[in-house]
Amino acid sequence: MSASTPGTTPYYYVPGVSHHPIWAAAGLFFVVLGAGNWINGHGWGMWSVLLGLVWWGVVLYQWIRDAARESEAGLFGRKIDLSYRWSMSWFIFSEVMFFGAFFTALWWARAHSVPALGGFENSLLWPDFKAAWPSVSPGATTSPAGTVEPFQTVGPFWLPTINTALLLTSGVTLTIAHHALRAGQRARTIAFMWATVILGFVFLCVQGYEYHHLYSDLNLKLNSGIYGSTFYLLTGFHGFHVFVGMLMLLVITLRLHNGHFSAQRHFGFEGAAWYWHFVDVVWLFLYVLVYWM
Repeated sequence: MSASTPGTTPYYYVPGVSHHPIWAAAGLFFVVLGAGNWINGHGWGMWSVLLGLVWWGVVLYQWIRDAARESEAGLFGRKIDLSYRWSMSWFIFSEVMFFGAFFTALWWARAHSVPALGGFENSLLWPDFKAAWPSVSPGATTSPAGTVEPFQTVGPFWLPTINTALLLTSGVTLTIAHHALRAGQRARTIAFMWATVILGFVFLCVQGYEYHHLYSDLNLKLNSGIYGSTFYLLTGFHGFHVFVGMLMLLVITLRLHNGHFSAQRHFGFEGAAWYWHFVDVVWLFLYVLVYWM
């Protein structure tokens, strides 16, 4: 622990030895172990995943609770605040690189891989291949061997456009909540935070309905060629990030109910807001490049 006078903020707070990291890692171990066996046909894998998720969730709750108590006890000074800001900045940067890799894969498939496979060099190996994007074009098939079942592509109307409106609106409600917190209007902050959380939840519900429609009506699946794999990787990982961001905002909202944060000290709120706005921006790129182009 940091050496400091009782009742004062230490120069740099160092928490004591914690069991949270090792217990969180143990929970994730059971998740990975169960998932690997579940997809290989072992029924017990599902229960291992469930156990690991519950275990990990309990540990995460305790970890966040302890960090919140330390913050509200006045142990986090300027150095800790700067440390959190840099940590969140680098985390979001890593997420930019993460999505950048998938967007690059989409661009490479459309601009290079598919045209190259349909070029003169490969015409003798696969004479019936049509270099069309998406991988099923009207009146022709780009899977002469039948490895990809016929499917229909998905456009921007209407579910993706509705989800775009939901996310953009959530960004507005979150910004209003932030300004209200800085003005000391706690009730207004809480109201708009709940609106943001609800909008995120509705986004996930709409995306779940869209996936059901794509699988059952359009036969668009993860194995529907490079189009299907890049579509579900991009939209699926983004949906997971929306879920994580919604949980972050929910925790912040519950802390606001408990009197946490002030107009001067609220980086926990700001960090969650940074992440949510990042998720919004990624969706705008995804909406244009995946649904429109």
